[in-house]
Amino acid sequence: MHQQAGEAGQAPPQEAEASQVQALQAEVRDLKDQVLRAYAEMDNNRKRAERERLDTQKYAVSKFARDLLSVADNLERALAAVPTDTADPIVKGLLDGVTATERGLVSILERYGIKRIPAEGAPFDPHQHQAVMEHHDPKVPHGSVVRVFEAGYTIEDRVLRPASVVVAKGGPKPEKAPPSQGAAATGFGAEGPEAGNDNAANGGPSEPSSGT
Repeated sequence: MHQQAGEAGQAPPQEAEASQVQALQAEVRDLKDQVLRAYAEMDNNRKRAERERLDTQKYAVSKFARDLLSVADNLERALAAVPTDTADPIVKGLLDGVTATERGLVSILERYGIKRIPAEGAPFDPHQHQAVMEHHDPKVPHGSVVRVFEAGYTIEDRVLRPASVVVAKGGPKPEKAPPSQGAAATGFGAEGPEAGNDNAANGGPSEPSSGT
């Protein structure tokens, strides 16, 4: 009698086996999910490491290249200081030598992905230009670069040094472009050249004494 009551309280063998199978299947699904997550994490780590390796490879020379820019600036100033129509053979030979040196330096910089930023005559770009002064001229489009004080350079897709420029003010205004984000630091901020005050007494940039 007691044996029959005990057997009546137990689940049939088929139901117990089915329950065990379901538990094992749930455990297998959980293990599969863990394996997939682990593989995804490994793949993300691999891709991140590859990106870091490529960035290191591309931008490893940034500091050295930034120091070299002063050499390029001095060569450019030297060329600008010597008249190109000189008849003096010594001066002409010196000019040719400096010109060849500058070309060689530019070629080496470009070999490592370092290029000069287009500036003069281009619209002011807060991502690549640093406005240091304004020039009032009603004939020149408002916001365009009329003079470059110091050339700017990029390395691959990053700005190595923004170009220091003079920006036109007072001319015809171009159509407004949609505002961009992540503007580079400039003398006038991301709002463009109008954000600066051209009155030197107020601490802003002053207008050049002669037209450019």
